[in-house]
Amino acid sequence: MIHRHLRLWPQSLAWRTALTLLAGFAVVQAIGLGIHTLNQIGLNNIITEREIATRDAILYRRIAMASPDRRPLIITTEEGAKGDHISLNPIPPFSGTFPLPLPARQIIRGSILAFPIPREFRPQDVVMRGSVAPPRTVLSFRMPDQGWLTIESPFHPTPPWATPGFASAFLVMFGLGAVLIFWAVFRLTAPVRTLADAAEQLGRDIQHAPALPESGPTEIATAAIAFNTMASRVRRFVEDRTFLLTAIGHDLRTPITRLKLRTEFLEDEQQREKFLGDLDELEAMLASTLAFGRDVAQTEASVPVDLAILLRTVIDETADIAPECSDAMRYAGPDHLILRARPLALKRAFANLVGNAVKYGDAARVTLHDADRHTLRIDIEDNGGGIPPGELERVFEPFRRVETSRNRETGGTGLGLAIARNAIRAHGGDITLANRSGGKGLVASVYLPT
Repeated sequence: MIHRHLRLWPQSLAWRTALTLLAGFAVVQAIGLGIHTLNQIGLNNIITEREIATRDAILYRRIAMASPDRRPLIITTEEGAKGDHISLNPIPPFSGTFPLPLPARQIIRGSILAFPIPREFRPQDVVMRGSVAPPRTVLSFRMPDQGWLTIESPFHPTPPWATPGFASAFLVMFGLGAVLIFWAVFRLTAPVRTLADAAEQLGRDIQHAPALPESGPTEIATAAIAFNTMASRVRRFVEDRTFLLTAIGHDLRTPITRLKLRTEFLEDEQQREKFLGDLDELEAMLASTLAFGRDVAQTEASVPVDLAILLRTVIDETADIAPECSDAMRYAGPDHLILRARPLALKRAFANLVGNAVKYGDAARVTLHDADRHTLRIDIEDNGGGIPPGELERVFEPFRRVETSRNRETGGTGLGLAIARNAIRAHGGDITLANRSGGKGLVASVYLPT
């Protein structure tokens, strides 16, 4: 249950902040509305008490100024007009009533005294009481000549929520507050999204990622300056590393070439072949190391690439190299799929994966499909013996090989998967390896953002 509630909580910082502020604003609005409602209830009670006092004073004046024989007719005529009950009794009816609170008695007495009644007809006394069930006020006027005139009036103040504009005013204020909250939150968190996008671009294309604008509030400008400085240092580090590896590679090629020339003069043919094989392996390892160090994915520009055609091209080229496995190589997926990427780096990564599948698994079944709305998934399956579970992640380490013979024909240099993952991660994706069920081979899954 807790996990289900947590899933309803948004992951975005902007939405979390906005909803938290909106909830707080709603609580404040509710408290303010409650205070206003209580005040309005008190005000409506006062208005209703004054209206009842004025109406009862009018009825009293008409009855008091009328002759005794006409009073029953007036009572009959006026009774029920507002739900009032009027009676003439020797004493006031106190049954089921209670004295009204002092503030209410003061309001009613003031309203009655303010009403113009001739002096000779003014009531000699006024008794003010009330009842709860049903809610009513009971005003008893002592007549100047005889008895008590009692007027029972229903007490139904208008509730505040029934007044026009009560709910609409709350909704309008809440709506305006919500708009301002969301506008302010998303405006204030926009630099965070910009920083995240810049970091993503820097990870995909370290050479061509644009710098962040160093403007805005002090905190944002400071963060942008720090980010731009970091990006500049990373670029310089990559350039220095590439230059160092290129220089080493250039310097090593010369002695390797000299060794090859000297080996050609060896009279022992068997030894000559062994030396040449070792030098070829050393040269291949050097070339792979330089390719891994240069990291083509970091220097090549991104362009629109038809991923489906690229995969079919890799399969065709691998089939030309290993024609004996061509029947076990196929592509499944859409005919065309445009993706913005670095074609040389992407092709090198898939060539390494397909080449490994053919080399160690005698097959390469490539399937292109959607992993989710924003991610593509490319599965490369083979028919080999798989990889021990403990080695599935370690084989991505440079020079790490499951095959330990160090034979270049069977074990390779141990850089193919490292180069492939480096290139794919530079595109914002990743590679995972998994053994197929039943030990029927290995599947390499490549994830690329669209």
